[in-house]
Amino acid sequence: MKYTVPALVLCLAFSNGCGAARPSKFYQLTVRNDRMSAGDPATYPVALLLGPITTSHLYRDDRIVYTSDGEAMGTYEYARWAEPPSEMIGELLLRELRSSRRYQSVYSLRSDVRGDYLLRGHLYDFREISENGLAARVSFAFELHDSKTGATVWTGSYTHDEPVARKEVPAVVAALDRNVQNGLREITASLEQYFVAQAHPAPPSR
Repeated sequence: MKYTVPALVLCLAFSNGCGAARPSKFYQLTVRNDRMSAGDPATYPVALLLGPITTSHLYRDDRIVYTSDGEAMGTYEYARWAEPPSEMIGELLLRELRSSRRYQSVYSLRSDVRGDYLLRGHLYDFREISENGLAARVSFAFELHDSKTGATVWTGSYTHDEPVARKEVPAVVAALDRNVQNGLREITASLEQYFVAQAHPAPPSR
């Protein structure tokens, strides 16, 4: 009988430690499919390379980030992205540039293909915020470099706080998704305008 109590304690400890774990939920950004095609778009005779999007360690992880108590940031333990945000945004941009059919070719920098231009980006914010109401903040910037000269020939940036309908993770994810789609739409449109200007340069001033 002297072993009864320790055995019972061990049994209870084992059973408490083996309870059902709360399952994680995973989310991903959607692929834009509303691009309007007006016949055959003009194709610029350039090969684009898209480099990895750099960011802080927070956005190289798969946890969804929120801000509370001013500038204090935390992450949801059981709500995660299917991939780190920087990788998801990079993949969306790659697909957007390819589907535009504006460029002779668009490849990831990880490929062995040489490009005429290198597009680099940095993700600054991708999080839920609670400043003057609940919102989803997205902020990123891109630079286009001439591969021959190394010169920066174009820059574009985007920062916006998208309102969140309700205090729920799916609503935050939906707002972040809308914000990213709008941001990439602005970035790709600005990039296209650069190549339009290159194809039809303004006459020299007299």
